[in-house]
Formats: sequence, C-alpha cells, structure tokens
Amino acid sequence: MTIKSETQPSQQLNDKKVIRAWALFDWANSAYSLVISTAIFPIYFLAVAPDEIDVLGARFSSSSFYSYSISLAYILIALVAPILGGIADAGSKRLQFLKIFTTIGSLACMVLFFFSDAPLVWLGTMAFIISTIGYAGSLIFYDAFLPSITTSDRYDAVSAKGYSYGYVGSVLLLVTILFISQKPELFGMVEGSSLPFRIGFLMVGVWWIGWAQYTFKHLPQDKESDGSRPLFKDGYKEIRSVMNEIKQKPNLRRFLTSFFFYSAGVNTIIYLATVFAEKELNFVSSELILIVLILQLVAVAGALGFAKYAKAKGSKQAIIVMIIIWMFICVAASFVTTKTVFFVLAFFVGIVLGGIQSSSRASYTKLIAKEDEYNSYFSFYDLLFYLSIVFGTFAFGFVDHLTNNLRYSVLILALFFVIALILFRKVKIIHEPVT
Repeated sequence: MTIKSETQPSQQLNDKKVIRAWALFDWANSAYSLVISTAIFPIYFLAVAPDEIDVLGARFSSSSFYSYSISLAYILIALVAPILGGIADAGSKRLQFLKIFTTIGSLACMVLFFFSDAPLVWLGTMAFIISTIGYAGSLIFYDAFLPSITTSDRYDAVSAKGYSYGYVGSVLLLVTILFISQKPELFGMVEGSSLPFRIGFLMVGVWWIGWAQYTFKHLPQDKESDGSRPLFKDGYKEIRSVMNEIKQKPNLRRFLTSFFFYSAGVNTIIYLATVFAEKELNFVSSELILIVLILQLVAVAGALGFAKYAKAKGSKQAIIVMIIIWMFICVAASFVTTKTVFFVLAFFVGIVLGGIQSSSRASYTKLIAKEDEYNSYFSFYDLLFYLSIVFGTFAFGFVDHLTNNLRYSVLILALFFVIALILFRKVKIIHEPVT
C-alpha cells in the first residue's frame, strides 16, 4: 500500500525504496555505537592514555577521565536536544541537520586515526566527544523522518527493520576490524601495533558517511519553512510544558524517576563494562571484543524473549524482572575475580539489554494520555535518557576517582537499580495485571 503524506504532498508513504534508505542509516551509524562507544575505543583509550591525566592541576585515573568525557558529551547533547527536537518537529530542516550531524560525527571518528600515543590523549578525547554528539544529534533527525515515510500501523515494523540493519552492519564491521587486528601481518602491519585499531576508527567514519549517502539521496527533501515558527524556542517551551504537566501526574512521575535511575545504570554498563573488564580482570582486547560479539547475539534473543514475556505478563512485570537481573549483574560483577564468571555475566547482560529499552518505551506510551502529546512527551523522555547517561557515567567516574577501585563504582550502579525497583513497583500501567 502506498499513500500520500499529508505533510509532504509529493512524498509517497510506505515506499519500499525510501524505507530501505531510512533503515540503511541504522546500518551506517550503528558502527559508531558498537565499535566506538562499546567494543574497541574504550579498550584502546585505556591502553594508549597515561594511567593518570592532568586536568588544570587535578589528576584523574584514565578510567575516571574517560567516564567524565562521556558525561561531558551527553551534557552538551542534553543542552541542545530541545532545540534540535523543535527543528525536527517543524520538519523544514531535518535532512539538512541529519547531514550536518552525520558529517561531524563521521569526521570525528576519522580523526581518531591520529590518536596514536599518550601525548595525543586530548585529541582522542575531543574527537570521541564530538563523534558522540554527532551520533546522538543525527538520531534525533533520523527518528523524526519515520512519520514522513510510513503509516502509523507500520511504525513498529519499519523501526525493527532499521534495528536489524544496524545490528548486521555494525557486527560485520566489528568482525572485519577484529580480523585485521588479529592478523595484521596479512595487511603489512606489525603485530602489536596500534595501527589496526586506528584504521578501524577510520573505517567507522568512512562506513558511516559513505552508506549515509544512499539515505540522503532517497529520504524526503526538506520542505520550505514559512518562518512562522520560532524553531529555537519551541523545544524548550515544550519541555517546560511537559515538566509542569508531569508534576500533576504522580504515577507518570514515579515511572520517569525510576526510568532515570535504571537507565543511568544500564547505559553506564554499556559504555564502561569493557573498561572494568580490562582494568580489574586483565582482559585483552581480543577477549573483550569477543564478549561484545556474544553480547550482541544474545541481545537479539533476549529482546525477543522479553517481548513475549511482556505480552503475556505485561510490560511492567517484564521491566521489574529485568531490573532485578541488572541488580544481580552489578552485585556479582563487584565480586567477580575470574574471566569465566565475567563471560557468564556478559551473557546475562545480553539477555536484558534490548528488552528493557523496548519495554520502557512501550510502558511510557501506555502512560501518555493523548496521542497528540506523543512528540512533546517523547522529547522529554529522550532528554531524561541523555541526562541519565550523564548522571550514571559521572557517578561511576567520581567513585573511581575517590576510591581508585572500579568495584565500588559498579556497586553504585547496583544502588541505582535498587532505587529504580522500589519506585517502579508503585507504578500503575493501564490494561496490565496488577503486580
């Protein structure tokens, strides 16, 4: 079925080529989220950076400094997200800003190629922060295209298509980089050199901006703005309006507070699990990358399994079970001493990784009263998500800085899940069993 869009008269909805082009952007930019934020760059940073880094006379361990760099990136993202959300809602500059943030992020990934030794740690840090901003900023405009390319009855299917493209593309590139790093002599490189990984960062940037060109070519073009909307103010007005409304809705407030704490825990684990494994358990890079690959495979099965569980028992019950599992993972990780046990914990992380994100979004949708509030309420939801990453990674780095012991940092994350569980048990979600 092909239907004309009301907002884009010349654009046909449910066009297979356009949907494929949209999904292919996930194939393009997921290379950043897997290779840079999760699998390789955290390990590489700790290997190359000095054990202590001086910042205006204060000294930080490399792991706490890395945590703070993530916090800084998402503080900046949180500051501009409402503005970008307003632009995306207006629809007149979506493609233009998608191109801008994609270019910024991919070029920053390429700059990481020059991060070759300790004296260049600031270059590597700034490139990482900028690439993170480019990635998060591009997603705001990428997501905003969905209503312009498909009908509402196909949102879930088209979103899933993008997710599947992203999973396959990112794993394919990660395996390629892993092969190069394990067999450098086949490519004329010296064993033990940092060059294979730096080439990997370069490949991420090229992969990202290269595949994105197909997306840019086939997505709906920006419509002309009539200048009647103050784009740079609407976003903040919407956020303030939603905050005032949430104050009057205690059930929704409890849900979002719980979401903030467990998202802080989940995303900090995603960003810093490899840092913990390298520093506390002496994992080598190949072992850590293998863990991430296993985690990715298990995550697909876990997401499908919890989707079925949520359908049978309700998304609230599914989230409660997953929060308990996350809490167990953190407590167990703080005591783990062997690589075998850590592999087992990584398996459990995979089980609950995808499920908690999809179930959270489904639950939030059920708690929103009117469909016409979705855009503004989800803008606030996304902002809270970014701030939770700031909170979690900063807390992790701060405890590490104070104690010089990452195990205490992991226990702090367990506390986040305890708080989230206490709050979430009091949440009432309509049309679901009482728990």
